[in-house]
Amino acid sequence: MNINKCTQLIGTVCGGLLMSLPAIPQLVMAQATTAKVNPCPRIFYEEPHNNRVLVPAGCPPNALTQQFMRQGLITPNQSGLSVGGESSSVLNPNPGIFNESPYNLSQRNSQPVSATIPQQQAVETRSPDSGLQPPAPEQRQEPSTRMALADGKANIMLINDTGADVTYQVIGDTAPRILAGKSSTNLTDLTTPVTVTFQREDRGLLMVTPKAAREKGTLEVTFKETTDVNQDKSAMIIQANGSVFLN
Repeated sequence: MNINKCTQLIGTVCGGLLMSLPAIPQLVMAQATTAKVNPCPRIFYEEPHNNRVLVPAGCPPNALTQQFMRQGLITPNQSGLSVGGESSSVLNPNPGIFNESPYNLSQRNSQPVSATIPQQQAVETRSPDSGLQPPAPEQRQEPSTRMALADGKANIMLINDTGADVTYQVIGDTAPRILAGKSSTNLTDLTTPVTVTFQREDRGLLMVTPKAAREKGTLEVTFKETTDVNQDKSAMIIQANGSVFLN
C-alpha cells in the first residue's frame, strides 16, 4: 500500500514538471525580446518620418528634431517626446523663431504669441463733443423759398387754416404761444437768422407752406392739415441771406 501511494505521488510531481517545461522557454524568449527592442529604430531617420516625426528622448536627433532645436521650439535637454512627436513637458514659451524674419515680432511692436491676451481691448470711440456736428439744413436740402430781407430783419405772418390750435415759438425771442384754428398773427422785426417752431395741439400732422409776400421783408406761412407723414413739418429757419428751410 505504501509503495503504491509513493508511486502515485512521484507520478503527480513528474507530470506537473512536464506540463510547466514548455512555458519556461516562452517566458525566457519574451523577456529576451523585450530587452532587445530598439528604442531608436531606423524608421525615425528615413523618409517620410525623418522630416515628420520627432524622435523619443535619448535618441540622436533626426532632421525634424534638429529643425525644432534650431528654431528654439524645443531645447536639447527636453524629454518626454513620444513616437508621434507629442511632448508631456512645457514647450519653450519664447522660441527663437520669433526673432527671425518674417516672424520678427519685435520689429512690429507686438508681443509673442504666448503672451496673455488682454481681457478688454481698447476700442476707439468718438465722444459727442469730438467736433463732429450734423450738417445744417441748408447743406442737406434746397430752400423751400427765398425772401428779400429789410436790413437783415424779417416779418412773418402765420396763417392757421386748420381746425385745431397750433402752438408756435420764436426760439430765443418769444415764449410758446397758441394760434387758434382759422386765425392768423404777425411776427415783426425778427433778426435773422431766426428759427420758429410749431405743433398742432391735437398732435395731428401739419403741412407748412412758406411764401414771400409782396411787401419786402415779409413771409407768409400757411398751416394746413395733412395725412402724409412726409409733409409733416415742425420747424422753420430763415437764414441771413433770406433762404427759408423747413424741417
